[in-house]
Amino acid sequence: MKIKKLLSTIMAFTMATTVLVGCSNKAKEEPNANGGEKKLVAWCWDQSFNGAALKIAEELYKKDNSDFTLEIVDMSKIDLEQKLNTNLVSGVTTGLPDIILANDINIAKYINSYDGAFTDLSGTIKFDEFSKYKVDSVTVNGKQYAIPFDIGSAGMFYRRDYLEQAGFKPEDLQNITWEKYIEIGKVVKEKTGKDMITVNPNEDTLIPIIMNSAGSWFTTEDNKANFVGNKALEESLKVFKELSTSGIAKPVTGWSEFVGSFNNGDVATVISAVWQIPTIMDAKDQSGKWGVAPIPRLSNIEGAKNASNEGGSSWMVLESSKSKDLAIDFLSKTIGGSSDFYSEFLTNNGGVGSYTKAFESEAYSKEIEFFGGEKVYQIFSEWSKEVPGITVGMYTQEAKDALKTEFSNIVNGGDINKSLEAMQNLFEQQVQ
Repeated sequence: MKIKKLLSTIMAFTMATTVLVGCSNKAKEEPNANGGEKKLVAWCWDQSFNGAALKIAEELYKKDNSDFTLEIVDMSKIDLEQKLNTNLVSGVTTGLPDIILANDINIAKYINSYDGAFTDLSGTIKFDEFSKYKVDSVTVNGKQYAIPFDIGSAGMFYRRDYLEQAGFKPEDLQNITWEKYIEIGKVVKEKTGKDMITVNPNEDTLIPIIMNSAGSWFTTEDNKANFVGNKALEESLKVFKELSTSGIAKPVTGWSEFVGSFNNGDVATVISAVWQIPTIMDAKDQSGKWGVAPIPRLSNIEGAKNASNEGGSSWMVLESSKSKDLAIDFLSKTIGGSSDFYSEFLTNNGGVGSYTKAFESEAYSKEIEFFGGEKVYQIFSEWSKEVPGITVGMYTQEAKDALKTEFSNIVNGGDINKSLEAMQNLFEQQVQ
C-alpha cells in the first residue's frame, strides 16, 4: 500500500528528531486543558509574518474575550513538519499544539496519511467568502480541513522604464500569451541590453505557475502520476525551453542571485507571487519604475488563464486538542472571517489574505508610489479570484523532484515526451 510506504518513509526520515520531541513531551506531561483558562497553543514558522498574523488575531479576539491567551511557538518550517510527523506516526498526541500552520501542498498528505488527526472544519466559516482556488487547496474528499490564510497570487512585475525604452506601453503587457511575452523580451534585450526574466535550471518554481494557470497539476485527483499525456505540462516545458534558449533569460542559481537580478536592475520582468512585493521594494532607488501585469497564458490550452498561484498556507486544528472548540471559535472570528484582521495584517506586515470581503478595504485599495501609484494589493487580490482551482494531492514534492531531473535534457534539445516518461517513471518509483 502506498500510504503505508509513505508512513514508513516519514518515520525513517524523522527518527532523528524523536529525542527532541520526546523531551518536548516530558515538558508537557500535563493535559492541555489549561485549568479552565481560555488558552491555545499554535505552531508556525516565520515569526515576523505568520507569527505576527497570530498576534494580530490574538489581540482582535481578546476584545471580546479578555481572558484569552495564545502561546505562539515559532520554529523553522522543516522542524515543524518533522515534529508533527514524528508525533503523528508514533500516535503520540501529548505535546502537540491546538493549531498548526500548514503549507497548502501538504494538507492532502496530512489528511490521507493521518486519519482522524485533524478536525473537519466544514461549516465553521463561510468558505465562499474566500478565493475559490484557495478553498480547493484546503478541501480533501469534499471536506474543508483548514482555514484559508495567505495567498500566492502570481503576477508579472515589470520595469516601466525598460519597457518604455524598448517601445512598449503598459497595455502591451495585459493578458498576453507566452509567445507574445518572448517576442517582447527579444525586443527588450535588443533595445536595452537587459534580460527579460531569470531561469534557474535547478529550481521548479516557474513550471508549476504556468501549469496551474491551465488548471492542471502533476498528479490526478486520486494521486496518480500525471506527466505522460499532460498537455499543460508539455506546453509549460516548451515555454521553459524557449525562455532558456532564446537569449532573453538570465541564468541564476539560488534565492540570492534571483533577488539580486531584479534589485540590481538586471531584468525587465519578474514572474512571482504577491508576497514578492516587499523584496522588490527593497531597492528604494527603483521607486516609481515598476508596474504589474497579469502573467502570460498558454495559448494552446483551452481555458488557460492569465492567473496562477505560487505558495500559500492555511491553519489546521488538531483533533487531539482539548480546546478544539475554542480553537475553532478563535480562527473563525479572526483569520476565518474578519476584514479588520486582514487590513491590519497587510498594513503592518505586507501580508495578503484570501478573504475576498477584505479586498475592498482601504488597506487593499491604497495606491503604492513604488509601483507608479497602482493599487497593487487590490490588483493581485482580484487576480486571485481567477486562479484555476486544482487538486495538488499528496505527492507534490516528489513530483517536483522528478521534474527537475529532466530540465537539462529538455533545454539541450532532448525529446520532451521522453522526458515526461522519465519523470513519470521516477515519480512512480518514489511513491510506490
